[in-house]
Amino acid sequence: MSNYIDLKFINLISTRLDKFKQKTDYLYNFRCPHCGDSTKNKSKARGYMYRVKNDMFFKCHNCGMGQSLGNFIKFLDSKMYSEYLLERYKGSAPATPKPLKQFDFKPDFGSVKSDLLDSLTKISELEKLHPARQYVEKRLIPPQYYDILYYCNKFHTYANKVKPDTFPLKYDHPRLVIPFYDVSGNLFAFQGRAFGKEQPKYITIKLDENKQKIYGLERINYQQPIYVVEGPIDSLFIDNSIAAAGADLKSLRTDIDNVTYIFDNEPRNKEIIDRMYGVIERDFKIVIWPDTITQKDINEIIQSGVSKAELLDLISTNTFSKLEALTRLNAYKRI
Repeated sequence: MSNYIDLKFINLISTRLDKFKQKTDYLYNFRCPHCGDSTKNKSKARGYMYRVKNDMFFKCHNCGMGQSLGNFIKFLDSKMYSEYLLERYKGSAPATPKPLKQFDFKPDFGSVKSDLLDSLTKISELEKLHPARQYVEKRLIPPQYYDILYYCNKFHTYANKVKPDTFPLKYDHPRLVIPFYDVSGNLFAFQGRAFGKEQPKYITIKLDENKQKIYGLERINYQQPIYVVEGPIDSLFIDNSIAAAGADLKSLRTDIDNVTYIFDNEPRNKEIIDRMYGVIERDFKIVIWPDTITQKDINEIIQSGVSKAELLDLISTNTFSKLEALTRLNAYKRI
């Protein structure tokens, strides 16, 4: 019953929302009435209404405002809000819908420290002309993450100090070091990303073999939609996202409706296609990239000139589940 009432009132307020349109079931897009969206481009629409479990929420990907449907209606029309409460909670004790917690897009890394990283240099501390800093800037990684990315001049030597006898020291080379923290902010692994053609491109050293290689757990808000991508760097372009880094996420403790998987754009990669079928079979939402996207992953899409807001819109309009996801995947794959 509550879903019907929510949809009824979304329909009533839709006439007041500029550029309002329904994307998929329980996903609506329009210009944000809080910030007015873009003043330069009147076609920009970065406000979204979406469902989490049995409740509808509003989120603006321009100003960051997030709130429940009830509080969103209250902002637009206090009289309609009273009518909404009467219908939504008829037969139960009066209640005000809980507002969606404001999600801070500026990560707080103050609690995630480790002595194991003290011998490394943060990217933020490198000079502008340092090759490692230029590499990170060229990939357009947001500057707020420079404090949690590190430069290691001799990666094999460093790895052997942290975890003895990991590598034979025949030769050594620099790498970008990406730390993995658990939900409590404890370092349990780190990944070395090659700057050049060194192989393998990624080397992950686990300090705790009992933990899965999932990147970004310390920053996740489980009350917000969660995005699961493949690589740690890709996760830095989407708020509230984690990187599977090859891990099996069956144990992720969250509601299925709250998770969207975003795989690399590789329709000829059988391993990725098989994993995509597995995600659909487990009833998760999934992004199926359209033919217009030729880039391999999220970072390449950003490097091609797509803005963060445009990326989020691209993701929302190409998110599917169940039979529709299966049909789209069958048309997408090239194997």
